[in-house]
Amino acid sequence: MNTFRTLETIDIDYFRSILSDRCCVSEEILAEYGHDETEDLVYLPNVVLKPNSPHEVSSILKYCNEQNIVVTPSGARTGLSGGALPIFGGVALSMEKFNRILDIDEKNHQVITEPGVITQVLQDAVKEKGLFYPPDPASKGSCFIGGNVSENSGGPKAVKYGVTKDYVLNLEIVLPTGEIIWTGANVLKNATGYNLTQLMVGSEGTLAVITKIVLRLIPHPTQNLLMLVPFFDAGKACEAVAAIFRAGITPSGLEFMERDALTWTQEFTGDYSIKVADDHAAHLLIEVDGFDLESLVSECEKIMLVLDKFETDEVLFAESEAQKNSLWSMRRKVGEAVKSQSIYKEEDTVVPRYELPKLLHHVKSVCEKYGLHSVCYGHAGDGNLHVNIIKGELSDERWENDLTIAIRELFTEVVKLGGTLSGEHGIGLVQQSYMDIAFDPKSLDIMRHIKRVFDPNNILNPGKIFC
Repeated sequence: MNTFRTLETIDIDYFRSILSDRCCVSEEILAEYGHDETEDLVYLPNVVLKPNSPHEVSSILKYCNEQNIVVTPSGARTGLSGGALPIFGGVALSMEKFNRILDIDEKNHQVITEPGVITQVLQDAVKEKGLFYPPDPASKGSCFIGGNVSENSGGPKAVKYGVTKDYVLNLEIVLPTGEIIWTGANVLKNATGYNLTQLMVGSEGTLAVITKIVLRLIPHPTQNLLMLVPFFDAGKACEAVAAIFRAGITPSGLEFMERDALTWTQEFTGDYSIKVADDHAAHLLIEVDGFDLESLVSECEKIMLVLDKFETDEVLFAESEAQKNSLWSMRRKVGEAVKSQSIYKEEDTVVPRYELPKLLHHVKSVCEKYGLHSVCYGHAGDGNLHVNIIKGELSDERWENDLTIAIRELFTEVVKLGGTLSGEHGIGLVQQSYMDIAFDPKSLDIMRHIKRVFDPNNILNPGKIFC
């Protein structure tokens, strides 16, 4: 592991010479940039820098590389794996000034954006042109598009439309050694050399700093229908997911919420408009979208025929845009609601969707074995289950001793089922000790070599992904 140089007055003077008042060392600002949404972890940087051009980023990285100063890229800090935590102090490199949508190309269905644009702001801007950028993480109202690229974010729409990687065409990046390069081309097909663009997507800020993003867009669907389906058995709700796809239907959203996930969200928001009966074990939130309403009605009828084979309570069909928005808002706030209840640990497991019932069963078995309580929800259509393990009244000793063992057992089974450790949250700081479950030593060694090629002095977001 590197021994990074501690920042000195001469370093702060240099940063101020190129950034002026965008070089911040006040205790209040350092504390603000010392955390993200990962549990209760806090690591203070020594300075927060807020560049607003690729050349400023280049100057900062070149200097830090020469001086062996660690740099941690920082976006909106909504991450859940600790990827933006400055665990070695040094520089927190905030990309918040890169907040412009540079061009919406309606002719080619593309957008060029800076990384500090809020995802929902980008979506709304292209929607005004009749275009659609589908990836929509739960934090889309606050997260940055650059962070989405760094984590390869997904969200509810991924089941039909794919994740961030499926929309990134080209990136302008600054290497840790200061060079500014483009990774690809603004075209839909590109078989020219290694795919550096896709290598950057999901690299969690460990290889380069992204300064421009070119995304492909698609026409925005004009119609959608939404239903909420209560199940008496959570395992059966998981079984119904694969059955819907086997019937030839691809929903635009298919979300799973265990009972506690829904009731805790109602308590958190104060919205009890959805009735949750005592015998409701889980709900599926199912959306279809497109351009022809009759076709969507037909799809919903087919879904209902599938659901008839399972024991469900009365299905709620959203009757207005307001009700649709209310249901989606409820789903998007589940994570916040769970976090408000207790100290918790969230795992972002993903398996082939047919294996989802086995995954849920294993989660409950492992938690029962170690006396832990879990609350599960997530993107069921992708086989992506967010497993929240709740500390509750458990003693600190048992929480510390049993939790790591339980998670390792959980991940081991996930990989046996054909899945992997993270579907969309990334590895970051908190999951790196489990990477040996998903990859053999040679695979990990190749990844470490790639890191060294881009970042020979290991100054850029070190201590993430790999132990």
